[in-house]
Amino acid sequence: MAAGEMHLTPLDGFPAVRPGDALAELIVSNLRRQSLSAGGGVPVLVVAQKVVSKAEGRVVCLHDVEVSDDALRLAKETGKDPRVVELILQESRSVIRVRPGLIITEHRTGHIAANAGIDASNTGVAAETGDEVVLLWPRDPDASARKLSETVSQALGYHVPVVINDSLGRPWRMGTVGFAIGVAGLEPVWDQVGEQDLDGRTMQVTAPAMADALAAAASLVQGETDQGTPVVWAEGCPLRVSEQASSRALLRAVQQDMFR
Repeated sequence: MAAGEMHLTPLDGFPAVRPGDALAELIVSNLRRQSLSAGGGVPVLVVAQKVVSKAEGRVVCLHDVEVSDDALRLAKETGKDPRVVELILQESRSVIRVRPGLIITEHRTGHIAANAGIDASNTGVAAETGDEVVLLWPRDPDASARKLSETVSQALGYHVPVVINDSLGRPWRMGTVGFAIGVAGLEPVWDQVGEQDLDGRTMQVTAPAMADALAAAASLVQGETDQGTPVVWAEGCPLRVSEQASSRALLRAVQQDMFR
């Protein structure tokens, strides 16, 4: 691979993930089958939130959800299923914005997301059981990323950072983009303050969100519908290794948020 090139390789034929599956072992098996390895530099695994949530058993049957009065009131205002609204409230620190069909919340992890990241697509369960089910985010996406990074790195014999991504909307922009909701092994924000540009000027505020950039790039390969490629092997991305990585570094502090 030439300098300055970045390669994104999906793990083809990735099996359907079910609650309790050893996700790291499935990833390692696919990496070896496709003969993927570090070709210079540090590779990164980008893993879709849905397969992490499935493996961790974050599937909820709506039939089992008890609805609170608060959820009923918000469901009436938004026209959403009261059971889904109840789960949104349980998964959130606060409700940020509301309109018919949509609830924007601060997820308990600190990320801002529509409907607390709860999704009913590609759960892989409803067709088998006939139940209405939804998928919640992992309880601690950073911890999930650390566990995957540690297990995969140990199996392969070299350091493999992990980014867990999900597709989220953005203020003022149409469409969704992949965002990092869990990070392990790399600095999620690359602080370049003090470095120089091509003209020798010292950078004052430059801080690329490297984990989000990887998450967005990989989402183009993962797809959003029936592609079945939830895990991407990324090579050639400049990054800084970090043992203390956390997606929290990507979150703007409330006192600095001019728009919430």
